[in-house]
Amino acid sequence: MSSALAGIRVLDLTNVLAGPFCAYQLALLGADVVKIEVPDGGDLARQLGADPDLNARHMGASFLAQNAGKRSVTLNLKRPEGKDVLRRLVETADVLVENFRPGVMARLGLAHEDLAAINPRLVYCAISGFGQDGPMKTAPAYDQIIQGLSGMMSVTGTPESAPLRSGYPVADTLAGMTAAFAISSALVRRNASGEGAFIDVSMLDAALTAMGWAVSNYLIAEVEPRPHGNDNFTAAPSGAFRAKDGLINIAANKQEQFEALVAAVGRPELATDPRFAQRESRKRHRGALTLELEAALKSRSCAEWQSVFNKIGVPAGCVLTVPQALALPQVTQRELLKTFEVVPGVDRAITVARSGFKLSGGDPDVADPPPQLGRDTDDVLGAAGYSAAEIAALRKGGIV
Repeated sequence: MSSALAGIRVLDLTNVLAGPFCAYQLALLGADVVKIEVPDGGDLARQLGADPDLNARHMGASFLAQNAGKRSVTLNLKRPEGKDVLRRLVETADVLVENFRPGVMARLGLAHEDLAAINPRLVYCAISGFGQDGPMKTAPAYDQIIQGLSGMMSVTGTPESAPLRSGYPVADTLAGMTAAFAISSALVRRNASGEGAFIDVSMLDAALTAMGWAVSNYLIAEVEPRPHGNDNFTAAPSGAFRAKDGLINIAANKQEQFEALVAAVGRPELATDPRFAQRESRKRHRGALTLELEAALKSRSCAEWQSVFNKIGVPAGCVLTVPQALALPQVTQRELLKTFEVVPGVDRAITVARSGFKLSGGDPDVADPPPQLGRDTDDVLGAAGYSAAEIAALRKGGIV
């Protein structure tokens, strides 16, 4: 397993997706992630997912997806005693991640400046919908809200169906990845300077940044982005095309790729057709070109065409379902998925995704399954110097 962040202690005060996804990336790189959860129910994601039985056990599929490798501590931060516990944990922490609305931690007396006074080397990361300043800073935000406000939905779908949301919470995921990158960068700087950091991650900012080409076409070329459905607006033929048994994505973005494509489907004359001979003319006559290609593509299956096109250097791939994608031999060989045979609180094996990269010296991985609520409270508090009697008192008082 990766030891890139070995020795780094992370306090994860986050809920649902963006924050937990961020902290999961750090855990995959070897960080010791201590998840701080409210005693009554914990992370809301524990109750979310497609399996009602797991939700009732507070081990919902949404929680299981991004909390492996973490330790769970229950702590009531609304009580003075709970705040004192967190302050003691901060003394030896390297990173704290939270995704409360701006101002919440300050009202608790646990703002960055309060905790930095205890531990000046602390890297404090706040993830919120709109960031810590600006007129919308206190507005509530969920993934779909950000997808809409960022313009993502306006360019998703066809001209007839747009605006559409993405089929997964892309804004939350981008914010979590942005936060993990920012934290890693701050830790590198701290190694050189000894300084901690305050990181302000905005879901809206992260979403707009990730829309680079759409944004730059407007800012630089003064062309307002619009929905193109499955077509790639930069080239043609580039998009999803109907074959004998389904859709296949083809990206013949270069002239030589286009010429190889039409030869492979038995229509070499399309390369000299005035409507299609040049890149810009192909874009103008995209619809007509699609009709010509699909007439030829219907003779074979997606898998057959994928093999043919990839062999001649034309990028192509079948449009798969999620189960089909997870079953790809490529995914299996890359060991992207991790299976835990024994998971307390779940009573069956579970499989989760790891990180999307490999690393020399040890790939991103975690040893332990997602924790039951409060599983590690005694161990973590004991290591922080609390006696068994003190922990029992905190538990009796509803602090943990």
